[in-house]
Amino acid sequence: MTSPSMLRFLGGFRRFLLLLTALLSAAGSRTDAAPSKPNILFILSDDHAAQAISAYGSPWNKTPGLDRLAREGMRLDRCYAVNSICTPSRASILTGQYSHRNGVPVFNNLDPSATTVAHRLRQAGYHTAMLGKWHLGSEPQGFDEWNILPGQGRYQDPVFYDRDGHRIYRGHVSDVTTDLAIRMLEKRPKDKPFFLMCHHKAPHRNWSPAERHRLQFAGEEIAEPATLRDDYRGRSDALRQQRQSVFRDLTRRDLKLVPPTDLPAKGVGAWLDEVPDEVVVPSATGPLTLRGEALDRWKYQRYMQDYLACVQGVDDGVGRLLDWLDSQGLRENTVVIYTSDQGFFLGEHGLYDKRFMYEPSIRMPFLIRWPGVIVAGSTSEALSINCDFAPTFLEMAGAPAAPEMQGRSLVPILKGRRPADWRSGFYYRYYHDPGHHDTRAHYGIRTDTHKLIHYWKLDQWEMYDLVADPQEMTNRVTDPSMAAVLTDLKSRLVAERQRLGDTNQFANLLPRDTVDQRPKQMDRKHPDSEL
Repeated sequence: MTSPSMLRFLGGFRRFLLLLTALLSAAGSRTDAAPSKPNILFILSDDHAAQAISAYGSPWNKTPGLDRLAREGMRLDRCYAVNSICTPSRASILTGQYSHRNGVPVFNNLDPSATTVAHRLRQAGYHTAMLGKWHLGSEPQGFDEWNILPGQGRYQDPVFYDRDGHRIYRGHVSDVTTDLAIRMLEKRPKDKPFFLMCHHKAPHRNWSPAERHRLQFAGEEIAEPATLRDDYRGRSDALRQQRQSVFRDLTRRDLKLVPPTDLPAKGVGAWLDEVPDEVVVPSATGPLTLRGEALDRWKYQRYMQDYLACVQGVDDGVGRLLDWLDSQGLRENTVVIYTSDQGFFLGEHGLYDKRFMYEPSIRMPFLIRWPGVIVAGSTSEALSINCDFAPTFLEMAGAPAAPEMQGRSLVPILKGRRPADWRSGFYYRYYHDPGHHDTRAHYGIRTDTHKLIHYWKLDQWEMYDLVADPQEMTNRVTDPSMAAVLTDLKSRLVAERQRLGDTNQFANLLPRDTVDQRPKQMDRKHPDSEL
C-alpha cells in the first residue's frame, strides 16, 4: 500500500512532468524564439528627401511602406545630417562622431581600425550584418557578415561583393537589395538578436528606376517648389558659384536623352555629359523643340519623374521587409528604422543634390517602429542629428554608452520624454571645396528658431529666421533689428565648435579621394549568376 506522503509526491511529480512537457512542446513549436534584446533593422537610402515621403506631406508621391512605419511608430520632424554628403554621413552614423573626429570629411576611407557601433553591438551579443551601399572605401569592420556594392554601385544587374569575392545579381538594385536582406535574415543565427544595416543605392543620381515604376509619373504635372526660380538676391556668392542647378547643370545623361544614331561611338559619353540648351520632344502636332523657359520647365519635370520613380522602388522594399517580419513572428521584438544619409534638393532654390546647409539638404527623414515602447502615430520636434544614431542603438541593446561618441541617445525622445537639457541647436560643417558641384565650404549653427552660416573662404555670412522665413529666402545678417540675435548665434557657434573640438577654422582636412578604389575582392573571377 502506498503511503499518503508518497501519493502526494507522485501527484506533484506528475504535475511537474506535465508542465515540463507543455513547456518543451511550446518551445518546439516556435520556429523563431525571440531574443530578449530587440532586433534592430536599420534601413538607409541614399539622397532621399523627406519631402518625397507622403508621411511627411509630399505633394508628389505616395509611399505606403514608409507611411506604415510612421503610422505604427514615430516620425522625427527635425532630424539632420551634420555634413550633408554621402560618405561623411555614413561615417557619422557608424561612429557617432563629427567628421573632424572620425576622419571622414569627404570621400575618404573610414579607418579600418576605428571602433564602430557594429563592433560594440557584436560585443553586446548581437549578430551584425551590413548589406548594400557601403561607400566608405575600406572593407566593413565589426560585422559578422557583409555583402556590399563597390563604390556607388549600379542600378541594373548590380555587382555585390563579400569576403569571398563578387557576384552579379540580375534585376534592379532596390529589388536585389531587399532580396538579399531577407536572405541574410533567413540565414542568421536564431539564438542571437540581429543588427542589420540594409543600405539602398536609390534614389541617388542618375535616378534610374525599375521598369515597373519608370513611367509612373510621366503623365503627371509635378508641382514646382515655390523657390525653384530663386534669384539668390541678398544671399552669399556661394549660391551663384555652385554647379548643382536644375536648369544649368543637369546633363543629357541625367535627363535620359538618347544619342543621335549618326554620332560616333567614341563621342557618345561626351555628348551625354553635356548640358543641353535645347531638346526635341514629341507632341500631338509633331516634334517640338524646347528652349529657354519651356526647356527649364521640362528639365524639372524630367528630373522629378525619375527621382520619384526611384523612391517608389525603395518604398516597395520597405513594405516587403515589414511583411517578412510579420510572417516570421518578429514584428514585436524588432526595431525598424528608416532614414536617408542626408536630405536632397528637389528644385528648392533651383537646386538638385545636397551639401548646402539649407533645410531641404540637411534634413533627414527618420521613421521608427518599436512595438511596446513607441506610441504608434507619434511625432517629435526634438532636434536630432545623425551622430545620435549609434548611441541610440547601444541603449536599445542595453550596452554601455561609448565615451568617444559625440551624439546622444534618442531613446528618451522615442519614449515621449524629452529631457530638460536636450539640445536647442547643433553644429554643421561642409568641407568639399572645390568639389563636384563647386559648393563652397561652410559651417554654421542651426537652433530651434534660427540658422547662421559662414562661408569661410568667402568670408560671407547668412542668417535666417526659420520661424518667419522657413524657406530661407531672406538673409538677415545685415538687418539692424537682428543684431542681438546675430551676436548670440555667433557666440553659440564658437562655443559649440570648442565643445566638439573643431577649433581650427581653416584646417585642411581633405585627404585624397579614395572611396571608388577597386576592392581586392573584385579582382577575383566569379561567374555571373542569377539571384
